[in-house]
Amino acid sequence: MTTAATRHDRRMYTIMNRREARALSSTAARRRLVVGAHMALTLAMGAAWLGAVHLVSVWCAYALFALLVPWCLAMGVINGSTRGLLQLRGHMLDERQFVERDRVRSIAHRITLGVLFTGAAGTGLAAWLGEVRFDGGLLFPVLFALLITHWMTPSWVACLRVQDEVPDEVFDELDTVGGN
Repeated sequence: MTTAATRHDRRMYTIMNRREARALSSTAARRRLVVGAHMALTLAMGAAWLGAVHLVSVWCAYALFALLVPWCLAMGVINGSTRGLLQLRGHMLDERQFVERDRVRSIAHRITLGVLFTGAAGTGLAAWLGEVRFDGGLLFPVLFALLITHWMTPSWVACLRVQDEVPDEVFDELDTVGGN
């Protein structure tokens, strides 16, 4: 008898390994384009959310909802290109994927650490050398941006690290050459 968690794992594995949308992320250039678009959409959504919350602007809320579908589509392409590397549970991954997931998390951690260090050093230098005062009004938006960066960086890194697949025609050619 299968449990609900097992059925969920199988559905997620099936979704993450569908062939229909592979063309969207079949080359490194396409994946870079998707990651760049997703970064821009994430930035725009973060700005729209902050505008809707802090400025209490209904237009920012409309912009947030307008950006939601393209953001979700781009995120789906990223998840599909990585075959669910970060979304699937550990027992659904093979050894190579498990090692790659750890490598991606490590690289993303270093990138996020660099962003945090740069922000802290820049803030410290501006306050010390430039005698700039930072009020509490910037604290929440900056922390929110750091949270989004920390959350999304592993997915972006995983998508950028995916290797191009060798088309089946190449394997067919190798079989005919090797068989002669």
